[in-house]
Amino acid sequence: MIASISGSITSFVGDHGVYAVFLLMAVDAVLPAASELVMVYAGALASGAFASQHVVLFGHVIATPLWAFMTMALAGATGYLVGSWAGWGIGRYGGRSFVERHGRLLHLGPERLERAERWFERHDDRAVLLGRVTPVVRSFVSIPAGIFRMPLGRYTLLTIPGSAAWAFAFAGIGWAFGSNYERFHHAFDLALLAGAALLVLYVVVRRASSRLKFRA
Repeated sequence: MIASISGSITSFVGDHGVYAVFLLMAVDAVLPAASELVMVYAGALASGAFASQHVVLFGHVIATPLWAFMTMALAGATGYLVGSWAGWGIGRYGGRSFVERHGRLLHLGPERLERAERWFERHDDRAVLLGRVTPVVRSFVSIPAGIFRMPLGRYTLLTIPGSAAWAFAFAGIGWAFGSNYERFHHAFDLALLAGAALLVLYVVVRRASSRLKFRA
């Protein structure tokens, strides 16, 4: 199943190139959308690793590998910025009550919202910048920033460097792997499988511990 999901993501990027990278990264600013895999594949595609796939922007093929890389990385960073604005707007204008009512759809239930609040209290303005370069956390920063009424200008200035660093770094990894991308993809699937297994184990242990405390 995990291999199928990651295969669908890479196929989408391969078929739609720059536009798929922009869209998926915009989604990842609010909901986890495997941004690591998206950008690594985008970088590999830009390097010319796949003979049948090219970076195309507004109908023009970008043949120079360096410019293809810049185009993909900027598409990822820009898409993430746009998505982060949307997430901020949901939090700012929907408010906490809206998020609590629709938490399941937004993958932002009460526990995650509380953790986000503690994250912002601990790091203040740095919460956004640090969150943008922290796996998993990065997808749960946008909406809370709006809920906690962080000014949009400051929020944007803190989002730009984090999103750009993430997009360029992972695109660079894909660029470096180039024709050996499939080895990375296989390793990525194994890492996701291991992460899912650890998450299930954590949930089971936590529930068992809660039941023992309740009985005690």
